[in-house]
Amino acid sequence: MTAPAALIEVDDLHAYYGQSHVLQGVSLRIEAGEAVGLLGRNGMGKTTLIRSMLRLMRATTGRIAIRGRDRSAERPDRVARLGIGYVPEGRGIFPNLSVRENLLMAARPGMRGQTDWTYERVLDTFPRLAERLHHGGNQLSGGEQQMVAIGRALMTNPDLIVLDEATEGLAPLIVKEIWRIVAGIRASGIASLVVDRNYRAVLAHTDRCIVLERGRVALQGASSTLGADEQALQAYLGV
Repeated sequence: MTAPAALIEVDDLHAYYGQSHVLQGVSLRIEAGEAVGLLGRNGMGKTTLIRSMLRLMRATTGRIAIRGRDRSAERPDRVARLGIGYVPEGRGIFPNLSVRENLLMAARPGMRGQTDWTYERVLDTFPRLAERLHHGGNQLSGGEQQMVAIGRALMTNPDLIVLDEATEGLAPLIVKEIWRIVAGIRASGIASLVVDRNYRAVLAHTDRCIVLERGRVALQGASSTLGADEQALQAYLGV
């Protein structure tokens, strides 16, 4: 019996910014329901990998497959409708739309027709947003904006959610709340790719981690195994 194709698979990806060779043959595979962490110091290629994978920027060479089908030349809007929810660094919410409008504009069934994440469920998950439904995006705190960004991604009923620095710049209590949501997403069976500077939190909320160093995969393995290797973490993350 043939094994099911990975939810997403990136093979030998190379990408440049001008003359800078940012990704140098990176490969990544995420199975359905799997939580994967992506670690590395600033400038090592994490966000470039995510943007290339989602076709928001063009990789020079390499293959990107979603559910076994080559999507290396796919338009980004079509990739977004293939069951991938994206919470970008910087949140990317619409400042001139209300909380309600930011959420509802993304609402749709998932690839398998699932509608698990409804507007009501998102508000139950983020009670703070229910109190600010008519506030504009530019009237929200950083933590509230992040909740909108995550809620909006969940409203697409994704099979995979990509979280790029979801806790950056937030107050400790809000950070704790975001990690609670990340744990809930993992428990629900949605696959995730998590980037965050708090490597301990990433290791605690993922099955497997990949560490990038100068655009290459320097280290990868089970999160529990990597978490016990302080020497490697010191070498590649500078902790």
